[in-house]
Amino acid sequence: MLRRALDALYAMSAGLAALSLFGIFAVMMAQMALRQFELQFSGSDDLSAYLCVGTTFFALAATFKRGELIRVGMALDRLGPASRRVAELAALTLAALVVGYITWWTTQDMLFSYEIEEVAQGTVPYPLWIPKLAMPIGAGLLLVAVIDEWVAVLAGRIPAYVRAAEERAARGDFSAEV
Repeated sequence: MLRRALDALYAMSAGLAALSLFGIFAVMMAQMALRQFELQFSGSDDLSAYLCVGTTFFALAATFKRGELIRVGMALDRLGPASRRVAELAALTLAALVVGYITWWTTQDMLFSYEIEEVAQGTVPYPLWIPKLAMPIGAGLLLVAVIDEWVAVLAGRIPAYVRAAEERAARGDFSAEV
């Protein structure tokens, strides 16, 4: 049941990334349409930038679970099963610490923006805490995904990102490999 809830959380995060990406498309199309009537879409550049941040951060957890984030496996692939497990746990521990740090500080930045009622300096004074919210949410979901994989490796299971990479290789798809 927990596995289904976590997978749904990662899928929801990917869905938010897709919606953000579609939002960029919609803003760009609206800009083009309005230009035909010699009208402007005020704040569209800022809005596109905020949606770009949302696309990036919301996609992190699902991308990590699918094994599509940049990962250096050359050293790990040469290790035996026991050594590899220790190295995976060490790498995931370091990743959890770094992502936890990022989650903490992006949360603090978003809360500070909310507290001081910070607004964008562009043509439309968007409250900045709203687009900044994507950063701690996306980083927090990545943290959950990293801890999820840490627990799996600790339990002796193959990480989802390794299984996904192996499945792609079995299909002859090496597009995500460096």
